[in-house]
Amino acid sequence: MTADNHTEPQPLVLVADDEPDVLGAVVPFLERSGFRVLPASDGLLALDEIHRHKPDVCVLDVLMPGADGRQVLRRLRQEENWVPVLLLTQVGEGVERAMALEEGADDYLNKPFDPHELVARIRAVLRRTRNDGPPLATAPVLVSSFGLRVDRVGRRAWLGQRELVITPKGFTLLEYLMVHKEELIERSRLLEVLWGFEEAVGTRAVDSRVAELRRVLGEDAAEPRWIATVQGRGYRFVGEVRGEDGQRSL
Repeated sequence: MTADNHTEPQPLVLVADDEPDVLGAVVPFLERSGFRVLPASDGLLALDEIHRHKPDVCVLDVLMPGADGRQVLRRLRQEENWVPVLLLTQVGEGVERAMALEEGADDYLNKPFDPHELVARIRAVLRRTRNDGPPLATAPVLVSSFGLRVDRVGRRAWLGQRELVITPKGFTLLEYLMVHKEELIERSRLLEVLWGFEEAVGTRAVDSRVAELRRVLGEDAAEPRWIATVQGRGYRFVGEVRGEDGQRSL
């Protein structure tokens, strides 16, 4: 009887943060959760470690000396390095979050955070970035089933040959769900993505935006082609999604 020698290696996670207390807590927690971890105390060191060790995913604080997390992210994307990046942002900094996603971050997490949530986000990012080439987070165009096509640069969407009329927040919601396809996205998470903690709106506002998208798409909530409701939790994008470079005419 032969032993199975094809066990997949533990994913390598780079964590860059200039706060020793954060690294001191996060690094051992990730190791106990089944990851190998590369710590870095600033952005320039993080870039060096990324180039040397080619981690499977990077967790970068947005506020670091040398180079902050967004600067590291921009440098990587300019080099056409598509390593998944999760940014640690400050609570309430809605502009920071929006810019992070536009610049090619795969996800973000507000500080302070629950380390269990960090592990869940890392695993989710790894699941959806297993394919070669640019991940959905950096694709200029998202294409889904039944002729749905989203131009993230021009902020326009089509269903077949018909251009869709979607509000800015409705567009952001659709884009976020597509990039995070097949993941259960809690209502509280979507509330944070669309409005941020600084705006006092309830989770029913998220339901209203989903209802808007379904009207625009002509979707039946009972038999969804794209957006499925997870009762009491949130929503999941169930259609296939692939990224394109946007060169093909719409």
